[in-house]
Amino acid sequence: MGLLGLLCGVVVLGRMMICVYGSVIPEATWKEIMKVNKEGTYIGIVVPNAFELKPLLQSPSFVPHHKFPNLDFAGKRFRIGELEKKRVVVVMSGLSMLNSGLSTQLLLTLFNVEGVLHYGIAGNLNPNLQIGDVTIPKYWAHTGLWNWQRFGDGPNDELALEVNGDYSRKYGYLKFSNYNNYTKDSNYSKPVRNLLNNVWYQAEEIFPVNGVPEVRQHAFWVPVHKKYYQIAKKLKNVKLSGCVNTTTCLPRNPSVVRVKKGITANVFVDNQAYREFLNSKFGATPVDMETAAVALVCFQQRIPFIAIRALSDLAGGGSALSNEASLFTSLASQNAFHVLLSFISLLKINS
Repeated sequence: MGLLGLLCGVVVLGRMMICVYGSVIPEATWKEIMKVNKEGTYIGIVVPNAFELKPLLQSPSFVPHHKFPNLDFAGKRFRIGELEKKRVVVVMSGLSMLNSGLSTQLLLTLFNVEGVLHYGIAGNLNPNLQIGDVTIPKYWAHTGLWNWQRFGDGPNDELALEVNGDYSRKYGYLKFSNYNNYTKDSNYSKPVRNLLNNVWYQAEEIFPVNGVPEVRQHAFWVPVHKKYYQIAKKLKNVKLSGCVNTTTCLPRNPSVVRVKKGITANVFVDNQAYREFLNSKFGATPVDMETAAVALVCFQQRIPFIAIRALSDLAGGGSALSNEASLFTSLASQNAFHVLLSFISLLKINS
């Protein structure tokens, strides 16, 4: 259910208004939202960018609501309608974890949402998969929250504020000196200490709706909904596009693959060394800039969630000349949406 209880009523110039996180919704707009919610529950769909949203808007399977096709609020447009005859509210979040997290929370606050689907493109960390493949991870983590350890300290040294429970050494670290650029000069034949030292990956602080207010919990690997993940098993035979045009095709037809882990940070990864590190350290396949934020919001609000990410590039592991995303973004976006469409067709709406 949406978090309608977070809304507050105020009176402005004698008229009833509704406020959400400091923004005001006119009474007429709020009445529209209430009418939409009275029709039943919705599947929320969060999409990062316009090029990923385009296949949905162009699909004949998407039918805008006959009376309330969209709602503009707080810089976001919420598109209301049906997809594969299922009631949906679609929002384009924009790039980054901040935008995707805010969009997801607004979606859950305003609308009667029973589950959230997230789709888009991603970098590929897994050498066993190729561009065009569509991945559905079982767990997501935010790998951009760090404790940067002071120079001179190592794995056996306590981190700053670790004693308070703010940080830990549970999830491992990146040692910068492992990536020093050595030369053949004999002066550099011995290991060189790097002033950047180590960064330790940290879990997010979360405050679940069914927890005690202001009593934090921690989450690193956030699971997708078990039922959704089981449904995703039925998608392995979905036919996907393998050609950008008549002359540019992938080595094989892309596949839908359920994988164990995906990771997110506010970093566009286009570096082979970091790609290999992330894959070996965390066993992750897709890397993106939004999904973990959507996952964390849904996890805290106890709303079912799953993400579908099509691989658009090799995250620095391919050609030294350029990133592949500029060529395969359109194909990957279409493949991700095609799998989303197949997934939502298998869902049963509660009411």
